[in-house]
Amino acid sequence: MQHTRRDIVKTLAALPLIRLNRAEPDVVLYNGLISTMYPAQPDATAVAISDGRFSAVGSDNAVLSLAGKRTRRLDLAHRRVFPGFNDAHAHPWEGGIAALKNVACDKTSIEEILAALRARAAETAPGHWVRGYLYDDGKTPRVLTRADLDSAVPGHPVLVAHRGGHTGYVNSLALVQAGVAAGTPDPPGGRFERDAHGEFNGRVADKALEALIAKIPDDLTRDDHRRGVALISKLYASRGITSACEADTRPEGLQAYQDARDAGELRYRAYCHMDVSYLDRYIEAGLHTGFGDSMVRIGGIKQFADGSISERTAWLAEPYIGIPNYTGLEVGTRDSLYQNSRKAWLAGFQLATHANGERAIDRMLGVYEQLQREFPRRDPRFRLEHCTVVTPELIARIRAVGAIPIPFAGYVNFHGDVLHFYGDERTNRMFAFRSFIDAGLRPPSSSDYTASPPAPMLWLYSETTRRDPTGHVWGEGQRITLSEALRSATINGAYASFEEHEKGSIEPGKLADLVVLAQDPLAVPAEQWLDIKVERTMLGGTWVYEA
Repeated sequence: MQHTRRDIVKTLAALPLIRLNRAEPDVVLYNGLISTMYPAQPDATAVAISDGRFSAVGSDNAVLSLAGKRTRRLDLAHRRVFPGFNDAHAHPWEGGIAALKNVACDKTSIEEILAALRARAAETAPGHWVRGYLYDDGKTPRVLTRADLDSAVPGHPVLVAHRGGHTGYVNSLALVQAGVAAGTPDPPGGRFERDAHGEFNGRVADKALEALIAKIPDDLTRDDHRRGVALISKLYASRGITSACEADTRPEGLQAYQDARDAGELRYRAYCHMDVSYLDRYIEAGLHTGFGDSMVRIGGIKQFADGSISERTAWLAEPYIGIPNYTGLEVGTRDSLYQNSRKAWLAGFQLATHANGERAIDRMLGVYEQLQREFPRRDPRFRLEHCTVVTPELIARIRAVGAIPIPFAGYVNFHGDVLHFYGDERTNRMFAFRSFIDAGLRPPSSSDYTASPPAPMLWLYSETTRRDPTGHVWGEGQRITLSEALRSATINGAYASFEEHEKGSIEPGKLADLVVLAQDPLAVPAEQWLDIKVERTMLGGTWVYEA
């Protein structure tokens, strides 16, 4: 059926006005194409904003009629508007510190990476550590090795972190300084990888990486932490992200968020999962989930049940393809995960556990089911961070216990280069947005930054097409619609943090967080979405980014 421009104008003009109060608004945005994610009024052309919140939503005529002499008016020039995007699991604080202090190794050439490390070493005092970040072994012709790092930087201990955060690549001097010798065993939940001759190849994983990092002197200041948050805050605002779950915060990270907010440098709302290592301190201080305000809020207690998908340390039911007799790493024991969960649960925390593979997800569902039997809550919202490789049986248990899967949004496209380790059958059960939604669950979108970019257009593309950069489709049956992907990137993220009544949609009474795009993804093919730019980002009624 063909619609004329006159038909469309008449339809938009007939939009109802949904209004919160009769006060004169501070701002009116009009002449837009506004997708609200608000079921009572999914589409609008104008919004009014008062005291940092949406006060009216409707047609241009209706909303402009509310404007007074002091009301600022902005013509959106027919741009597409969405609620501010929500990155439901990311590490922007640590990513910001790394951007300030470390060498960016997101390069496709081993030689370029070594040259960058060599240049940093020339500026670094002898014996001091040289650190890189953002390395991705799926995007270089071969894997970085200890021999590479020894040849490039022989006089400094070197650690190059994989962008996924679960593995690192070190030189011989780093192993010596960490006290790792030929006979050193792998720690529980970790791995010092060896080559075919039994020699260390330089790759260290999970608990082994943690042990090595613990040997590196920490010379970061409180101001460094604040600057890290402020730096990534600018990146997030430029991508239209107005909320993020900071997925593993320590006390200094929480302080960094407060400092950045107080300095006027925080441009997104942070829901901070707190690292389980400091649980007793949090309980003693009287902290629990929900403590804080709309800008910085305490989230769940974060634990780890296994490792990484992009780095092949997730704890799977069957071996990785091409890696015989290897099913990943069991990072947390059943008893430790239960005891920590129980203590946090009774103290009023949401539980948020990293679980990628089927065996890790099964283990955490067992813990959550036990807690709900022993100490039931009406609305637990247990979180399964990543929840990547699932089965129908696991999904049924997720629904029954009231848990929320937090899947990677952009991995099929961004990390398609390593999905051959999982294969076509298994990728039909990975990043399972279709299965989750069909089961009545509300999965949000997440980048796990720095593991993948905080890029909502990438999320939409990856979730709806399931294409990697070569065009190969991984898990076609898990495709979702653009409308579903947009809900995952907005209101579902708010739901995962108990904030769906405060944000995630454009409706009266909610925080005035929105993004204005330069092009409309609803009007162009998916192949063009990755090039769509953000024109403006609003947080609480204030523009925090303007292109």
